[in-house]
Amino acid sequence: MVCWSEMWMKLRRLLCHVRGKRSVFVFLWRTGMMKIAEASGLVTGLAAKMRLLIRFLFPNLNTESKAAHYICLNFLSNVLGLSWASTSSGLCAMKELKELQLKKEKAERNAEDSGKKKDTAGNSSIVASNEMCTFLIINVSSLQLIPVNMIAYRAKYGSADPTAIVGPAILATTVSTAVAVIFCKVI
Repeated sequence: MVCWSEMWMKLRRLLCHVRGKRSVFVFLWRTGMMKIAEASGLVTGLAAKMRLLIRFLFPNLNTESKAAHYICLNFLSNVLGLSWASTSSGLCAMKELKELQLKKEKAERNAEDSGKKKDTAGNSSIVASNEMCTFLIINVSSLQLIPVNMIAYRAKYGSADPTAIVGPAILATTVSTAVAVIFCKVI
């Protein structure tokens, strides 16, 4: 069992130690929060609820795969405004999607050698799959409901209402993500 009071004391000591290094602390806090959420099963529970969305966005992807897990983790951390925490899960998702694409291409040319060029690392040069493109386009569309960084900047520079940005940010996110999904489904 986790002793929360002991963890809180360690956290307070760490905060006092990095007093002038606030950005380092914020980075560790955000990435740590996603690790705690993942270890507690919260991410798995939320990912299970996202299966319909994942099936809709990525119809050729098995929702039980590691790639789907990393995609869910990335979407969740982005939606919560934890952009730094979403970077590692996004890279892992792309890596898993690439491995799935390589397996698919290998299976397609199992009997024949298509003579594909090799890159400098000796890997087969692959074409990005629809899943890879969809994942990239949705990430570029600014998938974020809570603009944590903007709220922090507005509070730091003396805004009378730092959270006034939340409404317009939700509207902008909704429109840009809807356009991204429509683009992925049409193209």
